[in-house]
Amino acid sequence: MRDVLTDLRTWWEAGETSGLATVVGTWRSAPRQPGATMAVGPDGAAIGSVSGGCVEGAVYELAEQCRATSVPVLQRYGVSDDDAFSVGLTCGGIIDVFVEPVNRRSFPELGDVLADVRAGRPVAVATLVSGPPGAPVGAHLIVRPESVEGTLGGERFDEAVRDDARGLLDQGGTGILRYGPHGERRGDDAAVFVSSFAPKPRMIVFGAIDFAAALARVGAFLGFRVTVCDARATFATSRRFPDADEVVVDWPHRYLAATPVDARTVVCVLTHDPKFDVPLLEVALNKPLAYLGVMGSRRTHEDRVRRLREIGFSDADLRRLHAPIGLDIGGRTPEETAISIAAEIIATRQGGSGGQLRALSGPIHHEQHIRVAR
Repeated sequence: MRDVLTDLRTWWEAGETSGLATVVGTWRSAPRQPGATMAVGPDGAAIGSVSGGCVEGAVYELAEQCRATSVPVLQRYGVSDDDAFSVGLTCGGIIDVFVEPVNRRSFPELGDVLADVRAGRPVAVATLVSGPPGAPVGAHLIVRPESVEGTLGGERFDEAVRDDARGLLDQGGTGILRYGPHGERRGDDAAVFVSSFAPKPRMIVFGAIDFAAALARVGAFLGFRVTVCDARATFATSRRFPDADEVVVDWPHRYLAATPVDARTVVCVLTHDPKFDVPLLEVALNKPLAYLGVMGSRRTHEDRVRRLREIGFSDADLRRLHAPIGLDIGGRTPEETAISIAAEIIATRQGGSGGQLRALSGPIHHEQHIRVAR
């Protein structure tokens, strides 16, 4: 919803009805992930995308139909056949798209949700996308860390969805949850799509060097909240790092020990100086990070590993280090190196091999597995 937020809010505040299409399920080589959206406004304008172009026309027609009838629709699109004019995905994937009318009556909570998203406050929207006869398909339950708004039709059902949606929100996860008619977690009668709007994941870059400036730019492009930290005030300036959300002057290990991180946080150590690296890595290896990359030559890393072993870190601990940092793409410039690092971060997060697609077999896109805290 983030990519259509501005227009959606304008139409909603004006009392108009728009059609919102959301990818709620994907299989095999689907072009977009769950949560991708396309909105169709009262003037017929379409923004966003659910398939990269394959079924956009058909989804547009469904959105127009929903605007006119106020009836939500769950539609599956699979592989297109030999008919050039058939509707389907040429990539070989399958997607489920939920299309719903959006206005002040159908989604009265939307204004507060969009305010939360803009302010960076965590919020999840749980939408009933299918259910048994009589179920309020299209109903929303708005889940925040400390509150719940709306209903999906029953107290027990709402309680089950609330707890699971908070689990997804903690992870920044988005996906389908299935229940019995009264919220039984082993059931399959009802499907609820949870769209999480967690604050941006953090990228913390240590070392105020030219490579850090390029990495901050790429990190911001990928949707991270980027912090650059260095103990040298002369180099750690906002002017040198205009793409960073914040520039901090502090000893790296002291800053990391005091700053909040989570399992989505990425840390890149570009200092390649033992007096900075080793105390910093001693802190970082005790944090629940998504990625911990360290710049330096193989010889520098061997010395670094020796020092960390002397402190007491095991081989299992040290395997968490991505060092030398980045994938082997032959890059040399700061910009090329930043792309190499970003590629490794993405591969680590998505389970990619980092190899050339033409040399691999199987699906191009990796399926995202949703884990829910029960």
